[in-house]
Amino acid sequence: MSEQSLSGQTVGQLGEFALIDAIAARLAKSSNETVSVGIGDDSAVVSAKGGNVVACIDMLTQGVHFRLDWSEAKDIGRKAAAQNLADIFAMGATPTALLVGLALPSDTPVSWVMGLADGLSEEASLVGVTVVGGDIVRGDSIAISVTALGELGERAAILRSGAKPGDVLALAGRLGFAQAGLLMLSRGFRSPRVLVGAHRVPEPPYELVRLATHATSMIDISDGLVSDLSHIAKASGVSINIKTAEFEIPEPLAAAASAFNGDALEWILTGGEDHAFAATFTNALDVPSGWTIIGSVESGEAAVTVNGETYSGKGWDHFSTN
Repeated sequence: MSEQSLSGQTVGQLGEFALIDAIAARLAKSSNETVSVGIGDDSAVVSAKGGNVVACIDMLTQGVHFRLDWSEAKDIGRKAAAQNLADIFAMGATPTALLVGLALPSDTPVSWVMGLADGLSEEASLVGVTVVGGDIVRGDSIAISVTALGELGERAAILRSGAKPGDVLALAGRLGFAQAGLLMLSRGFRSPRVLVGAHRVPEPPYELVRLATHATSMIDISDGLVSDLSHIAKASGVSINIKTAEFEIPEPLAAAASAFNGDALEWILTGGEDHAFAATFTNALDVPSGWTIIGSVESGEAAVTVNGETYSGKGWDHFSTN
């Protein structure tokens, strides 16, 4: 089906099966040898090279995770793929495929859905995978559900429960950018582009996380550094201390904080959706190049402290009333 024939149509006018065909044609064909059957059958067939298969799922809903007046469809597609791929990498696994479920109002432009497919495909191609299947239904607003699959091979999964007293805490990727970008957008600004862009499309450091083969525990930072590290502390039964002296405040954050009377360090500690990675390592020698040591793991109450003190700032919680 040509681009011209799709132009100006809504998904209701095109119909479910023609829409699926159009999306399938849009998506990049997988060069990944693990995918033997992709879109077009009742299920995809993805092989695993021995060991265990890793699976995760995340949802994005219109008005909560994205706004159509803030983000292009392609940006939303990239974001949907990135947050799931980050979860696979956080387990020490290699992604193999994505599955996507969509709920769409009937008046959704087909061109918007094609842009979403482009974004999903573009982000997935960064790590050598593609979308191999999914489902489409009618809904009152747009909702996107992505399932990511990965393989461990002969490796053991890196769990949240593996941190031990004496470990060092390290970070890969940037923090606070998406939170600052969200603030800019919510106040009617479309710049600085580096911050607004971080909210629209996160940039997980895929290549850096591949290097963390000696991590004793790891987590994708989606809800805020303090909040997400609390999951490791609880699962491992340890105390984690973040040392803020180890952070350099990037110039865009410092400038935004000054302009909007904000706190750049708070954005770094509590801001979500940057999809950086935090991990613990037995010692500093195990920390890969490109990662920054930002704290330590200690015995004691399962909690996260900042400079040895309880921190009152909170990360993202879908159901929080605060």
